[in-house]
Amino acid sequence: LAEIAGLIIPNQRIERIVKFAEILDGKLSGLQQDMVRQKLTNEFFTDLMEEGIRQAARSLSDERREYLASVIANGLSSEAIDFIELRHLMRILGEINDIEVVWLAFYSGETMRNAAEYREKYPGILTPIEAYIGADQEILDDATLQDSYKEHLVQLGLLKYRYRRDLRTGTPEVDRSSGGLMIEGYKITNLGRLLLRQIGIMEREE
Repeated sequence: LAEIAGLIIPNQRIERIVKFAEILDGKLSGLQQDMVRQKLTNEFFTDLMEEGIRQAARSLSDERREYLASVIANGLSSEAIDFIELRHLMRILGEINDIEVVWLAFYSGETMRNAAEYREKYPGILTPIEAYIGADQEILDDATLQDSYKEHLVQLGLLKYRYRRDLRTGTPEVDRSSGGLMIEGYKITNLGRLLLRQIGIMEREE
């Protein structure tokens, strides 16, 4: 424990921050340096950068560091959204893991149009797991975890339920066993699309 706390973790964090800095440098290379330095005097930007560094130190993948660098680069290059709003989006990003980012992207319009191709890219994540009577405990556990990822995205307002509707009346169907509306699937929210744009997964909409 002493070796992990005193040597391994600090070194890993430094390596992650260095990788984050390299990615960010690439994203900022096209911006004017005077403009970037001017932003450094903005305490809201430095707060955003501090949060980015904190999350980068805990990041386990280059994809995650790409997401963080994209948020900061967007804050420097765009006037459409301010640093406080970006800080809020970065906080939300910090609450979801890389698997949940994949699920969120899957439910965006762009990836749904290429759903088969996207599933092939992440087969271990996006292959549906159905819990059925008599299933092994491992299958039940995997299905529970897969459902929990999507439910967490709903709780954060990034996804919302898609309810089954009666084909004749167009009204949502009621689940007789629970009394609630029957959930048919999920769909992305405007907040979910905004997050995907800021982390560089979705293109900006005209």
